[in-house]
Amino acid sequence: MASEELAQKLQRRLQLEESEEAAKDEEAAAKGEEAAGEEAERSCLTASAGAELSAKLCRRQDINEGAAQPRRAAVFNPYTEFKEFSRRQIKDMERMFRLYDSGRDGYIDLMELKLMMEKLGAPQTHLGLKNMIKEVDEDFDGKLSFREFLLIFHKAAAGELEEDSGLLTLAKLSEIDVSIEGVKGAKNFFEAKVQALSSASKFEAEIKAEKDERKREEEERKHRRAAFRELKSAFTQ
Repeated sequence: MASEELAQKLQRRLQLEESEEAAKDEEAAAKGEEAAGEEAERSCLTASAGAELSAKLCRRQDINEGAAQPRRAAVFNPYTEFKEFSRRQIKDMERMFRLYDSGRDGYIDLMELKLMMEKLGAPQTHLGLKNMIKEVDEDFDGKLSFREFLLIFHKAAAGELEEDSGLLTLAKLSEIDVSIEGVKGAKNFFEAKVQALSSASKFEAEIKAEKDERKREEEERKHRRAAFRELKSAFTQ
């Protein structure tokens, strides 16, 4: 009887040891898989970081060699960057840009530029249109942003465009005609203007003029409403 009891105890002991050994093996296997996963993840992250760094270094090299230009911020202040133009001129340019930006995506693409030149009465060839965009396309995306559109008039005013340039034709025929100031003589004109009047005071004067204009329009609307009420009152009596 004692021998059977001892045998049962020994068997239970062996089963317990086997269970503990199996649990240890499973735990070790799980840790091994986890370690392998972490190692694979680190390898992927390292490869990704390496590829990103490599791309940045390649672009920096292109910029240094002149094959690419630094990316500019998407948002800019045209009034401070293009000080040679008045607020009214820039707003006129913005209205024209939006008029021909039929896609409403903030860019004038090749087909929209084609339509613009046709509307201005100076149609261009496909190659001519591509060359026009290329002259001011700083980010090489094949279309004109509003800043690049302003560059057309900046270059025209500074006399930096060739006589047969499609961009100069655009500047001359557009509603914002820089030839009024003198296309080639505009640079001297603007330099003299800056010397005579500081940009800050000029900016403040234009804002005041706009406020006065809005105030005058509001007063006119009030007078029209008052006159309409008087007229209505006379008919209802």
